[in-house]
Formats: sequence, C-alpha cells, structure tokens
Amino acid sequence: MKALRTPDERFATIADYPFTSHYAEIDDLEGGRLRVHYLDEGPRDGNVVLLMHGEPSWSYLYRKMIPVLVAAGHRVIAPDLVGFGKSDKPTEMTDYSYARHVQWMAELLFDHVSIRKTTFFGQDWGGLIGLRLVAAEPERFSRIVVSNTGLPTGEQPPTDAFIAWRDFSQNSKVFPIGTIVNGGSATDLSEATIAAYDAPFPDDTYKAGARIFPSFVPTSISDPAYNDNVAAWEILKKFERPVLCCFSDKDPVTKGGAKPFMTLIPGAQGQPHVTIEGGGHFVQEDKGEEVAALINSFIASTPL
Repeated sequence: MKALRTPDERFATIADYPFTSHYAEIDDLEGGRLRVHYLDEGPRDGNVVLLMHGEPSWSYLYRKMIPVLVAAGHRVIAPDLVGFGKSDKPTEMTDYSYARHVQWMAELLFDHVSIRKTTFFGQDWGGLIGLRLVAAEPERFSRIVVSNTGLPTGEQPPTDAFIAWRDFSQNSKVFPIGTIVNGGSATDLSEATIAAYDAPFPDDTYKAGARIFPSFVPTSISDPAYNDNVAAWEILKKFERPVLCCFSDKDPVTKGGAKPFMTLIPGAQGQPHVTIEGGGHFVQEDKGEEVAALINSFIASTPL
C-alpha cells in the first residue's frame, strides 16, 4: 500500500493547537505499516476521555474541548484517523473501507495506547467507528457521549442532506476540505481556521480517504457493513453504563439521530440528554467548550 505523509511544515503555523504529537506504527492490513498520529494530554492516571473526529476533519477539531477536559483532571486521547490530520494517507480509494478504519483504530487504541475506564465521545464518523470499538470491547468503556452521529445499518433511509453530501464527495471536481468544515459549522470560521483544516492535504493526491469516506455509510441492507453494525447494535442494546446524547439543533445531516441511542441503549435511560442550541454539524467548532463542560459534568455525576 502506497501512503503519503503530510510534511511537518504544513502544520508549523497553525494557531491554537499547542499539543504534543504522538505516533504509533500499525499494520496497514496489506503487509506494510502506517504511522498514525494521536494526542495524549492530561495526567497519565486520569480517567480517559477518547475524542474521535470524523469527515473531513482531524484532531484540530478538538482544540477547544481538550483544555476544558484536562483542567478537570482527565487524560484526553484524540487520534487522527488514517487518511487525515498528521496520520499517513493511503493514496488509493480502494485502500480504505469501513472495516479497515475500525481495525486501524482498534490496533492504535487497544494495542498501543491500551485505553481503559474510558469515556467515549464521537461525532460524525468518529461515532460510526468509535461505537464499533465500544461494541468490540465494551469492558474498556465507562461511558458513551454521542453528538451528530449514528450507527446506521442501512435499514433506515438516509436523509436528503446526506445523499447530497455523498454525491458531492464522489462527483465534485474540487473537494475543498476547510470550506467543507466551514459550511458544516453554524458559525463562520476564520481564514486561519479554514487553512488549518486544509493543512493535512497539500494537494488532491492526499484526499483519497476524505473523498471515499461518505460512500461507506450503510444505506441499504446489502452494504458490506450491515452485518457488523447489526452485531454492534446487539451489544449496545445491552450496554448499561451511562450514555449521553448532545446533538445540535442546526445539523440537517443527523437530524433525529439521537432517538435510536435514547430508546435502544439501556444506559441512556433517564440521562440528562441535551440539545446544543446554535451548533451546526461540527458542534466542536460552534460550541466546543460547552460540549466539554457537559462531558465533565456527566463524568462527575456518573462515578464508576
């Protein structure tokens, strides 16, 4: 598998990202190796909060949340998915699959970082991948917090907004990463912030993973991920540890997406689910500090 590595100088001038980079080598699943980047902030003995980003962002998305979580004494892990951020970027769309993303993150988080007693937070594809990890090894996770995400099996039709987004990702001649994140935020991002989202992708040869990602969302029961996601839901339907939904009010892509979590997962019953007002799809950009404070409060109110 051929993979590109974004030059470090692309990240040299990024503001508001004062975090130490960590790297691990993982199996590319074709006999080679991939270097994966992650953040590991806060006290080593603190309870772990795992923050997983989605499409087409990277751990920079969590720069507003990490300080708030660390200040509460938590250890924060925020990986860059393969193909994003400072992680290596396989060059062919066929190098990627939903199953491979799950396997890649499982090796990083279970084998290298060895997370335990973890509060999981996932948004967008961070949820689709992270919830599969929770289902694979639920004993590692103390809580789940989800925002603007889902775990689709393909049995329910996708929203019109998602279909439009998927079609754009596959057919547009130009795929402007920073502009896409800006468009998915309720607030207007600064030029510097948009540039930070563009930084991992010097040119289109780096964007294979970003381009192909939307096509992996299951939209029918014939999807390759159908059986795996159905199996994951069977585990989640028995998950009794605390689960919190904090979806935003201005995201047409995941509108109504909190309902399955609130109705199907035992640990979500009776929890103080919140609608984040004024938040777009990228709620971390619009209301990052508010979401982090909610996570802190949730952890404090649901001790192990």
